[in-house]
Amino acid sequence: MTAAPLDSPTRARATVRGMGAVLGFGIPLAVIVLLAILADLLPLPDPNLQDLGSSFIAPGADGWAAGHPLGTDQLGRDMLSRLIFGTRLTLLISLTGTVIGAVVGAALGLVAGYYRGVGDMIVSRLIDAQLAIPFVLLAVALIASNGRTIPVLIVALSLFTWAQYARLVRGETLALRERPFILALRASGVPGAWILWRHLLPNQAGTLMVFGTLQIGAVMLVESALSFIGAGVASPDITWGSMLADGRDKIVYAWWIAALPGIAILVTVLLVNLFGDALRTVIDPRRKRY
Repeated sequence: MTAAPLDSPTRARATVRGMGAVLGFGIPLAVIVLLAILADLLPLPDPNLQDLGSSFIAPGADGWAAGHPLGTDQLGRDMLSRLIFGTRLTLLISLTGTVIGAVVGAALGLVAGYYRGVGDMIVSRLIDAQLAIPFVLLAVALIASNGRTIPVLIVALSLFTWAQYARLVRGETLALRERPFILALRASGVPGAWILWRHLLPNQAGTLMVFGTLQIGAVMLVESALSFIGAGVASPDITWGSMLADGRDKIVYAWWIAALPGIAILVTVLLVNLFGDALRTVIDPRRKRY
């Protein structure tokens, strides 16, 4: 059942509340991104500097006294420094994987939905095949055969996202291609590539932006899962997922090694999802939830 349209004052109030939510969730995310960008300028020790004499220092009073507010891990490396430097690579991998998947998926979805025919059938079967294959198995096979490098991990994460973008954009394109303004453009002899680039894609930009925001959190969780099972980045590179993997067998007597990156993942993914939901409210006030 379609929701009743909102009158102008209600729409304005929904938009204002949505903008407040966007700022409320966007500002903490901006702080996290700034910490990642400015990590080299902060007064932090080398995140890979080992000091076995300072290993397993707990966060809190002992940590502050030793100069490690969030404690140290089994090799005496500073947890605060590793968390902040790990933010950089975690966000880089998640954002790059999401963007590549979005570009590939959106392009295939546009072409398949607009031109239909054999191309649409091939893209649809590829989407079905991609969604049917357990992603973790595909990613582990790809990483095992090509090495645990950052580019390979990004490609694997792109494979996780492209099919969802392609399915979304294809469905939107199928609906838009029958709209009167698109039919008029086609009847006027406007080239298909121009219609795709100047009309169909801009009409889906809002949907793609919101969906992409939500996908960043999903990709971050997938990267953490791959790192947890040993298929993520290799040392000395640092991500929150690799830090979580380092502390999984020490959770009983050194809980902070796994708990701190786990909390960082939880908070960041939650903020990203709430930001995406708030952004959707601003773009379409009929979906007001605040």
